[in-house]
Amino acid sequence: MSSMTQFNFTPNSCNKSDDFKYPLYSSVFSLVFIIGLFFNMVAVYIFGCTLKLRNETTTYMINLVVSDCLFVLSLPFRIVYFIKRDWVFGSVLCKVSVALFYTNMYGSILFLTCISVDRFLAIVHPFRSQAIRTKRNAKLACCTVWVMVLSGSIPTGFLLDTTSPNSSSNFCFENYSKKQWRAELSKVVIFIETVGFIIPLLVNVFCSIMVVWTLSKPHAISRGGNLNKRKILRMIIVHLLIFCFCFIPYNLNLIFYALVRTNVLQGCNAENVVRTIYPIALCLAVTNCCFDPVIYYFTSETIQSSIKRKSTMWHNGAKLLDRLHMDSTQNSPSTTPKHLTILRTKVFDSESTI
Repeated sequence: MSSMTQFNFTPNSCNKSDDFKYPLYSSVFSLVFIIGLFFNMVAVYIFGCTLKLRNETTTYMINLVVSDCLFVLSLPFRIVYFIKRDWVFGSVLCKVSVALFYTNMYGSILFLTCISVDRFLAIVHPFRSQAIRTKRNAKLACCTVWVMVLSGSIPTGFLLDTTSPNSSSNFCFENYSKKQWRAELSKVVIFIETVGFIIPLLVNVFCSIMVVWTLSKPHAISRGGNLNKRKILRMIIVHLLIFCFCFIPYNLNLIFYALVRTNVLQGCNAENVVRTIYPIALCLAVTNCCFDPVIYYFTSETIQSSIKRKSTMWHNGAKLLDRLHMDSTQNSPSTTPKHLTILRTKVFDSESTI
């Protein structure tokens, strides 16, 4: 949740309440926590235990999983805050939680952009890009992303004041002063919006257009005999839809919010619009940690084949065990045959070797 954009405006300026955000946040964030935790734990298991082939694309995905997991694990603290409307976990954990939001938001954007650029190089420049598309360069790119993201998210989190002069409750995510906005936060917003959103958006759109244009050429499908046009187009559509759905509403609203908070845009109408749109845009933004595993599936054929092999193995193993169990109960209902026990062990032990 963005601490920048959850500030209670001066009471005498505009009186419209946005308290609807608290039940909205507690409901949506609880759902995101459950779904996001499950999907990302599955992703961790696949990347850590079953995916033997590692390349530059999976390097970006692994870093994206780390970013998503850190954010998902911070959600229970936020949910408690939304329900109690009082931050009871201490100032440091609040600042860390704020920093994790921005780390996840813009880390996800930049890692998805890396995947998009990697796909662009592989399809549009398959031969010239061989020297560039290496695991070493992918690791360097990921390190660069982390440095850029942390350089913006950590200052944003630790500038936050969690105390309230007019209440015994402690704030989190919503206590930046106008002085901070004018002195530091306006510059931070310009930095993260330019580097973390506008440039990556343009890069994603450019790479997608170039890939589609390349695939529209008659010789594209025969290049190497391994380009599936429909599959790649579906991958691009899924990528762009998730990017637009999760990130564009929030970041556009953040730009207008910054203009309101620095008095570039004035008036209650502008203030009320950004305060009303923001909670909805934020809820859309946090769902990215649920949708990122969809990107993994559509982007990596290795992951697809791993999931299909595993599901086929479990399905066939279960059918075989049921058939043997039925035969054994008909022959000897009081005992479990030794060969069935051995087979059961082999089926479940082989699961970790795929």
